[in-house]
Amino acid sequence: MQSLFSWDSNSHSPPSQKITEIISKIDQIDTIISENAPKWPLEKINKVDLAILRLAVWELLYRPETPPRVAIDEAIELAKEYGTETSFSFVNGVLGSAVKKPPLEEIVKPHLVPHEPTNQS
Repeated sequence: MQSLFSWDSNSHSPPSQKITEIISKIDQIDTIISENAPKWPLEKINKVDLAILRLAVWELLYRPETPPRVAIDEAIELAKEYGTETSFSFVNGVLGSAVKKPPLEEIVKPHLVPHEPTNQS
């Protein structure tokens, strides 16, 4: 997360492989964030929150071995630790909205536990 934050802050340190992968998909990732935070243009989102969202959306899209709930929970925990008082709520809202829409919906749906109807005979 710190490396992604540094990249967004125009750091001159070389990015790691993971950050390079995220950067290569940044347009798609940012589109998902923008569509799910319509009142917040990317340039107005707190840089820490944006780095956390980018990491989480990348994990949801490109790391199928990471369960979606884990990626979202980790993003919320990062927001609580490194963000502002409202960051975790913002991150949770954006990711919660994103997983209900394509392309993330198709990724998350198989991980949802189907609701079993109760037999009340």
